[in-house]
Amino acid sequence: MGLSVVILAAGKGTRMQSNMPKVLHKIAGKSMLQHVIDAAQQLEPEQVIVVAGHEIEQVKASVEQQNILIAEQSEQLGTGHAVDQALPLVTAGNQVLVLYGDVPLISKETLKQLIDAQPNQGLGLLTVKLKDPSGYGRIIRNSEGRVTAIVEQKDASMEQLAINEVNTGILAVGSKNITKWLANIDNNNAQGEYYLTDTIAMAAAEGGVRACHPASAIEVEGVNSRVQLAQLERAYQKQRAEKLMSEGVTLIDPARFDVRGNLSCAADVVIDINVVTEGDVTIGRGTLIGANSIIINSKIGPNCIIKPNSIIEGAVIEADCSVGPFARIRPGTELKQGAFIGNFVETKNAVLGSASKASHLSYIGDAEVGQGVNIGAGVITCNYDGANKHKTVVEDNVFIGSDSQLVAPLKIGKGATIGAGTTVTKDVAAGELCISRVAQKHVEGWQRPVKKQTKKDHEDSK
Repeated sequence: MGLSVVILAAGKGTRMQSNMPKVLHKIAGKSMLQHVIDAAQQLEPEQVIVVAGHEIEQVKASVEQQNILIAEQSEQLGTGHAVDQALPLVTAGNQVLVLYGDVPLISKETLKQLIDAQPNQGLGLLTVKLKDPSGYGRIIRNSEGRVTAIVEQKDASMEQLAINEVNTGILAVGSKNITKWLANIDNNNAQGEYYLTDTIAMAAAEGGVRACHPASAIEVEGVNSRVQLAQLERAYQKQRAEKLMSEGVTLIDPARFDVRGNLSCAADVVIDINVVTEGDVTIGRGTLIGANSIIINSKIGPNCIIKPNSIIEGAVIEADCSVGPFARIRPGTELKQGAFIGNFVETKNAVLGSASKASHLSYIGDAEVGQGVNIGAGVITCNYDGANKHKTVVEDNVFIGSDSQLVAPLKIGKGATIGAGTTVTKDVAAGELCISRVAQKHVEGWQRPVKKQTKKDHEDSK
């Protein structure tokens, strides 16, 4: 029997105060809906069906090229009605797993447990016990402890409201049975909606209901407001931080640390406060990431020092490198072992060889720099002629004096020296000294210009 995952994502989310569908609001840089899809995909389902309604085109666009089926719920008539819209797309005979696009922290392990718990002719139900069950449907059990029904809060008696075991809405059931049971529900309730929960009593009478529970209640927390969105963001980041620390990473303050993607760290990495990683990031053993740094889709080797307030994107940094503070490492940068990038240096599509240095205030773009090169303060590669980009090649052991401009395309040979303040427009041979400064002049008796007095200046001086 195959698995069909149905994700309910049709709601507007009025309390979000947004033109964007609620399920597209992000946690850790990824939409809530995508979090749920990713969890579902780990189960290797035959199909994933998203039930969309409000701003359906936005939802479709968010999942395009993911082999996701879309079912439309044009009217919001309840969860039972929403699942019913997906059933025509479900492969006959499959097991159906119902999830929610605004419950983003559900785990693969919990879902696997639920799928395995479902009786052959019955229903597997995910429930949780809460200190404050307000707002949730209550789980009704008989004297033998078996689940017999779910009562929504607005329809519950005082005795039923005292129950603290609640429905999460997440369930697993055979497609044939859920089709049959949904056909027999009505909207005779306080909300005038078709409740998916009304199928529980039918399942209990025919095939039985087996309940299981998530490892943590946070897995089944939903989002209806931006306050709840922020709460789940912090819960998610706390989970990621604790996992990293269990693997040997030091976080100076776990509450001030954000992972937005996949972060892999070796042991003895130290990450200071307010560091953000995005996309796929790998950090090698013993590396220090300074405060307020942002690392995006990059690989950083062992024993590196990334000083505070640096931005690294799309780069490969080998072992023993130093970057920053206030450095910007742009896509296509490769720093070879022991390279040094200092404060206010920007690189882009550039290779900096082993033990080469650009200590401060430089721009290195579309360049290939060899080993042991010293790049002085204020040096820039002039790589753009207004229409096309050109490459600068600097061979090993070159010294480039401060405030020099290297006008590409250009090649500077091994061991050459570029004097400070030089504009280099032609290739420099190995071992040569290149200077383009004019002779220094001294003008005696020169008068510095004086600001002319206006009527206003005269009045202000009184």
